[in-house]
Amino acid sequence: MKVGVPKEIKILEYRVGTVPAGVRELSNDGHEVIVETNAGAGIGMTDADYEAAGAKVVATAKEVYDLADLIVKVKEPQLSECGMLREGQVLFTYLHLAADPAQAEALVKSGSTAIAYETVTANDGSLPLLTPMSEVAGRLSIQAGAFALQKANGGRGVLLGGVPGVAPGKVVVIGGGVAGLNAADMAVGLGAEVTILDRSVPRLREIEKIYGGRIKTQYSTIQAVDTLIPDADLVIGAVLVAGAAAPKLVSAEQVSRMRPGAVLVDISIDQGGCFETSRPTTHAEPTYTVDDVVHYCVTNMPGAVPRTSTFALTNVTLPFVKALANDGWREALRKDAHLANGLNVHAGQVNYEAVARELGYDYQSAKDALNAA
Repeated sequence: MKVGVPKEIKILEYRVGTVPAGVRELSNDGHEVIVETNAGAGIGMTDADYEAAGAKVVATAKEVYDLADLIVKVKEPQLSECGMLREGQVLFTYLHLAADPAQAEALVKSGSTAIAYETVTANDGSLPLLTPMSEVAGRLSIQAGAFALQKANGGRGVLLGGVPGVAPGKVVVIGGGVAGLNAADMAVGLGAEVTILDRSVPRLREIEKIYGGRIKTQYSTIQAVDTLIPDADLVIGAVLVAGAAAPKLVSAEQVSRMRPGAVLVDISIDQGGCFETSRPTTHAEPTYTVDDVVHYCVTNMPGAVPRTSTFALTNVTLPFVKALANDGWREALRKDAHLANGLNVHAGQVNYEAVARELGYDYQSAKDALNAA
């Protein structure tokens, strides 16, 4: 099979679909890997590195899309990239379609088969291809929040860890999943006062067992959010409903009651955001203010540390890429029900129920799509 790796074109996105080690694995299995020139420059990998691993380097994205049967990316295709997809071609990347109707429409029109990293599952119900980027985003959220809290950046001028004789900053993390726990871990490491809100009591028990009294846990209710938010210096939104738009857990009215210079970091922004006042931002202009509260809502947070992120992502995506290349997408999905859960669009149909419901498309199950293929 011909596997294509184009250069990412989302603003200030430096990750790449695979590292040279991934190319070598695919080449060893007998596949041809086509890489756009400078695709790996953002992670310090040259065209020569990819060629040494067995890749064919081409000059343009169009050549990659024209030649490849399987496209492996990181971020959702931009509309110009959707226009290069064709019927029968397979796209394997993050999609986050529920929050992006224009992309969904373009993928449906393309006739291609789009498999989303974020909805591939594991035996325990986790999302293995989302986990490493959630880990990165969770940890970055505290760095970004701490930076935004500095007075020169519009914040309250609070040092999260405080100093002897001065109380530390107060951090509230909404969501105790992978991203939320990694955020809390970083905040505790800095010496902040941290509270995690979640609606899973077993998860709260687990966090309590791991951290003892170093992290406060509270069952997430409207009242809990209403009580904790006004006093927080930094609030991290880390809520995920797989494949669907994130619920709005902090209202505009609640934001208005926060202290001037407090900071909100919305990790859920890829799925539409969990704060009512959230709107997508970029690494070029990461923050804005509403009611004197600083909002950080960058949709590709892990792109800020592309080398770490790309290696972490390749570690978990490569086995699935190999399966798609070795068996073809139909057989690979028939063999692996967890990979089949990643099917979001095929031949003009939406195959993920939450996306279809959110965007108003007729739903065709992955099983039905495979039977028809």
